[in-house]
This record gives sequence, C-alpha cells and structure tokens, in this order.
Amino acid sequence: MNTHIAIFASGSGTNAENIIQYFSKSKSIEVSLVVSNRSDAYVLERARLLKVPELIITKKEFSESEYYVLTKLRDFHIDFIVLAGFLLQIPKYLIQAYPGAIINIHPALLPRFGGKGMYGDHVHKAVVEAGEKESGITIHYVNEHYDSGAIIHQEKCTVDPADTYEDVARKVHRLEYEFYPRIIEDIVSRL
Repeated sequence: MNTHIAIFASGSGTNAENIIQYFSKSKSIEVSLVVSNRSDAYVLERARLLKVPELIITKKEFSESEYYVLTKLRDFHIDFIVLAGFLLQIPKYLIQAYPGAIINIHPALLPRFGGKGMYGDHVHKAVVEAGEKESGITIHYVNEHYDSGAIIHQEKCTVDPADTYEDVARKVHRLEYEFYPRIIEDIVSRL
C-alpha cells in the first residue's frame, strides 16, 4: 500500500520538483498532490509537467474552510504533508488531522534565523549580516508556531567570510536537494 504525500509550496518549487522526481520510481511512496496558496506559483507548472495533480487553496480557504481543505486532502488519500517553501502558517485543525505527519524544511540551523518572515533569501541575508561561520538546513515537525516544531534532522555548511547571501543560498539548496527526500523517505517508512 502506497503512502500518499502532498507537497505544500508557495513559490518556484525546486524542492517540490526534486522530491517528486526522487519518489517517481518508489513502490511505496507517491507524491499525489501539490498544493499552493498562490495561483501564480511556478510550482504548479512544475507539478503539471511532472503529471502530479495540483490544487490552489487560498489563504482565506486555509483559515476559514476546514471542511473543504480536509475533504480535498482526503479525496487524494493524503497520508503525509511535506512543506517545501510554503509561506502560510499551518492551521491547528490540519495539525490535529495529521499528527506527526507534517514536516517542513527551513534554510538555516534552527532555532536561529527562524520565525515569521524568515524564509528564502531573508534567511540567507540575515546569516551573512550576522557574520555566521555556518548555516545549513533544519527538517522539523510542524506545530502551531513558525519553525518551532521538534527537530528531525540538521545538516551544516560553512559560511566563508567572502560569501554573499547568494553563495550561502547555493550551499543550502544543495543540502536541501540531497537530504530532504531521504529524510522524508525515512520518516514515512516508519509510519
């Protein structure tokens, strides 16, 4: 029996594409749905090209339409939710409906450089401005607060004194692409 994953993303979707490709030949894990809160998010185009159903759920629907959101996820038999650059806070009802089955990746070593508004280049700029000697990724469970769920896995990369935030972003993306699908696979295999 397959475990059905939904990927939630708000932007370009490079991590989503990487995850979809990683599981494309899996006999036990299937990316069954890509959800975005933005109709113009390029992740939706990536999903179409990779033949994965996509769904737009607006911020208002997430916050006010619990029945609609949960019904849509059940329609696709979703067992596990992966956040990959999803910028909305996950509502409490969704966390309760998927206990221990929603994870996120953050582009820094939490608890530093986390919280509302800390995503993408905002994080990398903050890391460089703070003079950090390392950055990395944190994969964690999702709870009702931004970036504060239990940490599952962290990977580090060095930040050299001459690095720009773009350099840090490239190093962090390499870690995301290498480790996020493998950690997802490990967690799902234990469900």
